[in-house]
Amino acid sequence: MILSDKKIKKMLKNGELLIDPLDEIQIQPASVDMRLGNDFLKVDENSLPLMTLTDKVIYQEVVGSEIIIPPHSFLLATTKEYIKLPNNLTAFVEGRSSIGRMGLFIQNAGWVDPGFEGQITLELYNANRLPIKLESDRRICQLVFAMMDDTAENPYSGKYQGQRNTVGTKVFEDSENK
Repeated sequence: MILSDKKIKKMLKNGELLIDPLDEIQIQPASVDMRLGNDFLKVDENSLPLMTLTDKVIYQEVVGSEIIIPPHSFLLATTKEYIKLPNNLTAFVEGRSSIGRMGLFIQNAGWVDPGFEGQITLELYNANRLPIKLESDRRICQLVFAMMDDTAENPYSGKYQGQRNTVGTKVFEDSENK
């Protein structure tokens, strides 16, 4: 079941769901808009001949109130908000339609597991032929919350739990690499 604005507000008020900071304007009829943080990562293309699933990826960090994504380029960013989901709630990360109409694809593997807490790292791709300038504190994506039929037996406790700022891939830490 997708949560309504009414249910989201109730869960926020009673502390079941945490989104911090949060302004009333961010709460939509069936989602919560998330704002862009000021921390960005781009792959350091000059230090790597290629990327693999078994080796650590090297990134260049950019901190600032705005960033320009060149055409056909990929960038990691973060939400301004820190969230904490209860063990019976999951969330989908969706781009805002107004941003998508500019050719900016926004994702986070699309899914936030029950029990997750932290800032959400976003994967941004400029599919346009023009650069796109982004500014921190602007609404960039939205979280759509879905109530699960039961509490998760094994809520999220993985390698991204509690993350702050933008976090690059940790796929090299996967158990099949050990």
